[in-house]
Amino acid sequence: MSEQTDNSHLNQLILMSDEHTRKVLGCYGNADVRTPNIDRLAARGTLFSDAYTPSPICVPARASIATGRYIHQTGHWDNAHPYEGTPNSWAHVLRGMGREVGSIGKLHYRDNDCDGGFGFTQIPMHVINGVGDILGSVRKPLPLRPKSRNMAKNIGPGDTRYIRYDTQITDQAVEFLCKRTPDDPPWTLFVSLIAPHFPLIAPPEFYEIYADQGLFPSKPVPENEHKWHAAMRQCILFDNFTEDRTKIALASYYALVSFMDHNIGRVLDALERSNLADNTLTIYTSDHGDNIGERALWGKSNFFEESVGVPFIMAGPDVPQNHVCRTAINLTDIYPTIVQTAGDAAEDDTSLPGRSLMDIVAEPDNENRAVFSEYHAMGAKSGAFMLRQGSWKFIYYVGLPPQLYNLTDDPDELTDLGRSDQHQDVCARLEAELRRICDPEHVDERANRDQEAVVDRHGGAAAVIATGGMSGTPPPTL
Repeated sequence: MSEQTDNSHLNQLILMSDEHTRKVLGCYGNADVRTPNIDRLAARGTLFSDAYTPSPICVPARASIATGRYIHQTGHWDNAHPYEGTPNSWAHVLRGMGREVGSIGKLHYRDNDCDGGFGFTQIPMHVINGVGDILGSVRKPLPLRPKSRNMAKNIGPGDTRYIRYDTQITDQAVEFLCKRTPDDPPWTLFVSLIAPHFPLIAPPEFYEIYADQGLFPSKPVPENEHKWHAAMRQCILFDNFTEDRTKIALASYYALVSFMDHNIGRVLDALERSNLADNTLTIYTSDHGDNIGERALWGKSNFFEESVGVPFIMAGPDVPQNHVCRTAINLTDIYPTIVQTAGDAAEDDTSLPGRSLMDIVAEPDNENRAVFSEYHAMGAKSGAFMLRQGSWKFIYYVGLPPQLYNLTDDPDELTDLGRSDQHQDVCARLEAELRRICDPEHVDERANRDQEAVVDRHGGAAAVIATGGMSGTPPPTL
């Protein structure tokens, strides 16, 4: 690589969407979706082919991204356990260096009184009432979540508060960038959009692109479905998705991806107009993916690639251009990346599980790197833990049989090898690797204990179930 850039003068722009599976992105090989702006970012930077969320649900994932730690290390189990300012985030570290660091848009922390580390926050979205989705903490037994049926009802072309919120977030990000010059002190800006998160209602001009394409999921509900997934299907209800509704919903999801890409393009254009692109580390990613109707599932909350896999693109000084990195990465790698590229004054926290992506892209692809994710939230019959290493994806469920997929031979995850006699040595090896990260049974006990305490503080399981739960966090008043 060329001589390293002086990081003390490097700007940082982190662009995050919500619920964007990497399978619906042009630069990841999807020929049906239109994402010219994210694709051009990939062309001038590095695309990570195998990026994963630390937890496939919003609040835990965002707490993990902020702290650089796994959720079992911090106790951010579900959408009723939001980040409250501890442990320190990467934003705390940068602010402590005297750097300008701010956020615009969704954070999903506790509330505005929570010190997330940013020097400024503009139009932040936090969990509702500073509490979040308490129903997701009810797990023994799992309750019905009838409001999940709203996802099949609220679909098609139209307008929503989320669409208006994303436009406002984009406007304010553009305004921030247009006021900056290359001679200004370095800054860090986190811009967090909502799309393509449900409701699956998209601006008409984007919906029209996909309305007649005949998009439809290709993967059926598995025969002899794993008990963990079957239990979730009985909790989070998607049984009202007819064939017609599925087509409309999927077209809407694609349209929301294109709408989000349009907003990303506006931000990237502002960066370039201000002559800042060459001196800014720019990252695009999402907090988790979406099942997009595959296996008759929507939303997130499992370890299929659609849900746990995320896009991740990085561009800027010392980042290889038009490059694909095939080392598996985790969103916990964001923390050390941001801290490292903020300058020499930042301390390297060796207790963090992640690595700087600047170091990873400077090395040959590493097929042996293990990437971890976990899930303890709504619909989880028991704690679930994923380990991806090389071709293998191993999923451990407390009290239930594991799953195993060979993603090279079976990229669509149609053949579960977890109970195959010929693959028990692979399962044993990967389980041992997983147990070096955590004790699943102990973690599951802690999660259940903390969740029961939250439920008890709000009147007990019966009272919480009677509320009916949530179907999305409202944005700040516009």
